[in-house]
Amino acid sequence: MAKEGIHPEYREVVFQDVTTDFSFLTRSNLATTAKESIKWEDGNEYPLIKVDISSASHPFYTGKHSIVDTTGRVDKFRKRYGK
Repeated sequence: MAKEGIHPEYREVVFQDVTTDFSFLTRSNLATTAKESIKWEDGNEYPLIKVDISSASHPFYTGKHSIVDTTGRVDKFRKRYGK
């Protein structure tokens, strides 16, 4: 017998790459913290999850090598260990 109420909510959500404005609709159990939503191409409204990197901006998929650093980790490293 399956226990009720132990699984997270699994629903359709839209992931949006904030660097390229690329969006895709999929199913996920991630919670949306900001309660943002977006109207999708089918006319329905879905919860929105913003991400920094997706297949539209990742160097492996785009073939372009660039440093994507939204939290300042590269600068912090260069300041600490750079010359």
